[in-house]
Amino acid sequence: MIGQLSDALALTLRDRNRFLLSAGYAPVYSHDELEAPQLELVRAAVRRILTAHEPYPAIVIDRYHNLLDANASSALFTKDCASWLLAPPVNVLRLTLHPDGMAPRFINLSEWRPHLLGSLRREVETSGDSELNALYNELKAYPVLNPLPESRQRSAADICMPMRLRDGQRELAFYSTIATFGTPFDVTVSELAIESFFPADTATAHALNTEGARHHRALEMPASARRHVGGHRDDEHGEGRP
Repeated sequence: MIGQLSDALALTLRDRNRFLLSAGYAPVYSHDELEAPQLELVRAAVRRILTAHEPYPAIVIDRYHNLLDANASSALFTKDCASWLLAPPVNVLRLTLHPDGMAPRFINLSEWRPHLLGSLRREVETSGDSELNALYNELKAYPVLNPLPESRQRSAADICMPMRLRDGQRELAFYSTIATFGTPFDVTVSELAIESFFPADTATAHALNTEGARHHRALEMPASARRHVGGHRDDEHGEGRP
């Protein structure tokens, strides 16, 4: 019955474990730390994806949008960001929207900010998670840089909204895809998301392909800015933090 209700409600593995606990049953799904030995193949698969995506940026985040890993090219995004924003745990949404982070480099922040906040708000509404809600309220309170939408003609070639960044005297534009693990039985694995960024125009593709990974290795994100975490854990005493 609990399994059928969980399926009908489309509960996450984390919430299925909570449901079982509330009904007096032991959790069914494991909740291991990402660095645990039993997740070695998962870590290897993630690292392979990140490395293979060079010279384009790719990152791995957890349920709370904390950075778990990134390839060398992702350092392109962290240039000129305040050092305190790069101290672990690095929250990717905070890094993106904070005035001391990436926000000043955005050309289309007036488009990108509502997109990110709207997506996070839906996560809060779906999960009821208090930590996500606190993050949403924090980000929403940040001052809005260049609040008026930039006038830009949409073309038939536009397939989705790009992320447009200043990089020195040039403009770089990216689309992204988000990949997750299929049919996971572990809470941590089920909450991993790999976001891979692709050039949204030929100028960006040419710039990254020409410079290649060599340029970005010089800027590589410090290992201390990445955090391999398993997220929050549910146990017989209720939910806590590892």
